[in-house]
Parts: sequence; C-alpha cells; structure tokens
Amino acid sequence: MRTCTVDEGRRGFLKKSSAIAALYLTPSILVKAMSIDKVVPVTVAKEKLSLTINGKAYNLQVDIRSSLLDLLREEIGLTGTKKGCDMGQCGACIVHVDGKRLNSCLSLAVDNQDAKVTTIEGLATEKQLHPMQEAFIKHDSMQCGYCTSGQIMSAITCIRGGHANSRQEIKDYMEGNICRCGAYQNIVDAIIDVKQSGKTV
Repeated sequence: MRTCTVDEGRRGFLKKSSAIAALYLTPSILVKAMSIDKVVPVTVAKEKLSLTINGKAYNLQVDIRSSLLDLLREEIGLTGTKKGCDMGQCGACIVHVDGKRLNSCLSLAVDNQDAKVTTIEGLATEKQLHPMQEAFIKHDSMQCGYCTSGQIMSAITCIRGGHANSRQEIKDYMEGNICRCGAYQNIVDAIIDVKQSGKTV
C-alpha cells in the first residue's frame, strides 16, 4: 500500500515516522547517560525490501527509518532525484511509483514493497530522450536545473492523468513543484507542447 502521494495527506507518514522516532529515542538518551567507555551501539532495525527501479529488480535489506528518497540516492546511486526541503513541499524529489507521482522524501522505503519505481534516470533510452525532456530543452524550461527532474516527473503525470487541458489546469496540478528560478511559464509551455504533439508519455 502506497502512502503520502502528492495528492494525498501527510498524516499517515507523520504517524509512522513519529512512532519510529520514539523507538530510537530512549536508547539514544541512555547512551548519552552512560560513560564513554560503556557506550553500547544501538542496533538498527532492517527489513527486506523487493522492488523494481527503472526496470531493474532489487532485493535489499533496508533501514526501516530510511525514506525512498534516501534509498534511491544513497543506496542505489540514482542522484537525479533531488533532496530539497525534505518535507514534501518543493517537489524536487518526485518519482513515479506504480505510475503515480510521489514525494519520495515522505515515503518510507519499506512502504514500497513490490512497487515499480521510475526515476528521472529511467525515462530516456540510450538513443532517445523522453518527449517531456525534449520539450523542456526546446522551451528552455529550466535554469539552475535543481527542480527539473521533479518538474518533469510531475509534468508527465499531469498529461497522463488528464490534467493538461488548459494553462490554468496545468498550473493547478503543478503547484506542488517549486522553481526558485521562476521558469513556470516555460514549464507550462513544454507541457502544452507535449500534450498537443500527441506523443505517448
């Protein structure tokens, strides 16, 4: 079961993360109270996780506190997905999970058992960029580029979900993706271009 998509509430994630934090709070306090020569390392709980990322199957032992974002960046090495606010508010970390967009910073990795995850690295082939990537280049829809991977992942689901019927509808759907450089109009132009082209996204 997936939690904490862009369009869903964050309550479930906050409850889980609070519970996990509570599990580790007491041991950390006890360690601080002990003398340095008696410090006992805290055992980190791990769970088995099987999932597919960009078409490749992974069978992992994952820290139950790890977010999907940290798994992708630190364990798998897919750094195209960016860590921005780490609170689900900027959209830089958006990936697709089972075809739906998701803030990977708000999803515990272990909640994605048997999921199919697509990151920005999984869009293009060796010979061809994804149509949305081409459109972002064509319309100069990025400046510093930090938010671009999340913008593109959201833009694709914007069209797939039927939310690209007008400029205003696109803006409403994309409002969870922050661009501090202010390339919003160009981003909308790129989405409209892909929608009108009829290319499969």
